[in-house]
Amino acid sequence: MTDQDLVELAFTMLDKSYAPYSHFPVGAALEGEDGTIYTGCNVENAAYGSTLCAERTALVKAVSEGCRSFTRLAVVGRSADYCWPCGSCRQMLYEFSPNLTVLVARQDHTFFKTTLGQLLPHGFGPASLD
Repeated sequence: MTDQDLVELAFTMLDKSYAPYSHFPVGAALEGEDGTIYTGCNVENAAYGSTLCAERTALVKAVSEGCRSFTRLAVVGRSADYCWPCGSCRQMLYEFSPNLTVLVARQDHTFFKTTLGQLLPHGFGPASLD
């Protein structure tokens, strides 16, 4: 699967988003080390702090299926700017794959490729507890 294919798969999740408060749907597609793709969308809640981002939805689905290592993540939205993962998502992803490739896309389906390490330098992960 190409990077663009992963981005396009993330875009299919926008219509599944539950975003009645922010009206900002987000889709994600997370690739496990074995090539399995886990998708997610944001799921908002009237108690805003209980909202779950698309990236964490995909991550929790993957972990609940036994996947613990990831290679790529695509995050997309319907905005003119790139759809960057929030700090909580960056931290959760770092727990499992500090070297993750991250693809962030704009509404026109163009994307920017970076790494989780660039988005979360000096991240705190399991090795930090040694």
